[in-house]
Amino acid sequence: MGFRKSKEITTNDEVVKDIYGQYSVFRYKKFLIMIGLVVLLVVASFYGLTVGSYELSIQEVYRIVLEHLSDLEGPLESVDERVVWIQRMPRLLTGIVAGAGLAAAGAAMQSMMKNPLADPYTTGISSGASFGAILAITLGISIGSIQNGTVVSAFVFSLIPAAVIILLSTFKRATSAMMILAGISVMYIFNAVTQYLMLVANNEQMAAAYEWTIGTLSKSSWQSLPVMAAVVLVGSLALLFLSKYLNAMNSGDNYAKTVGINVERTRIIILGLISIISAAVVSFTGIIGFVGLVGPHITRMLLGSDNRFLIPGSILLGASIMVICDMLAKLFTTTALPIGIITALVGGPMFLFLIIRQKKEVW
Repeated sequence: MGFRKSKEITTNDEVVKDIYGQYSVFRYKKFLIMIGLVVLLVVASFYGLTVGSYELSIQEVYRIVLEHLSDLEGPLESVDERVVWIQRMPRLLTGIVAGAGLAAAGAAMQSMMKNPLADPYTTGISSGASFGAILAITLGISIGSIQNGTVVSAFVFSLIPAAVIILLSTFKRATSAMMILAGISVMYIFNAVTQYLMLVANNEQMAAAYEWTIGTLSKSSWQSLPVMAAVVLVGSLALLFLSKYLNAMNSGDNYAKTVGINVERTRIIILGLISIISAAVVSFTGIIGFVGLVGPHITRMLLGSDNRFLIPGSILLGASIMVICDMLAKLFTTTALPIGIITALVGGPMFLFLIIRQKKEVW
């Protein structure tokens, strides 16, 4: 009997070691993929600074970046330095921040809703932002100063759909289906009023409104970047902190409740974070679609559904997608296309391909 027990213990130890070894290999692969995503973003960023109507080599960009980082207060004497630091660097960093924010919000949204079609705009955030911006552009009705009126109005009105959903949640249990349906309802209301405002606008106002609704990085500046970056950074860190709650909710509400999570309250908190991140991005760049939908999809296929890896992986891939799409916008046209057009042209076929190749086990 003693020999048999000893043999059983030895067998169990071997099984445990085997499982631990497989898990270690799995984590190692994830870290390698994360490193690959970092390399992709760095390479795409440096190459993105070279693309434009004014030609610059990677070596020249690398030299200018290093020299200016060593002396931030130094003057920009050459044309090359002014092109890199005044025109291209703010645009690049804005694209990175916007892509990271939308992808982080999309990953959290899909996990919270347990729905692969969910993205930051599902709650009607984009339609609210459109209404606020176009209200400021066409009628001059804005919140804040004239210079920042469009941005502030877009931000405030983009939070209204989220506020409506949270208010409804106080009267009825906040299920994922209810959130999506409420967001779609608010979206149609805002879209109807927005279309009317564009009908009564003059040609100049119509052009400005149209450019805003399809998304662009052409208005990026060093002045607007810190606010958006701060909101996206804090919001993304908060979502990463809540990743264990998202993992539990992704396994089902009943399971999450059994481990002591207040599902309704947590869902509202996560929705609020997603709304603030998306509103900050949309307010400065306009509506840029598919990044928050496709980025987390690809990352989920690479890293799985564990939000401890999914959210940072989505941040890196979303930023890379924005940089690459912005390169394409500047590369194939004499005047850079709005990036929203490129993300839609690239994201649509890519999402269709992902639907065909989707593995059920990633959900």
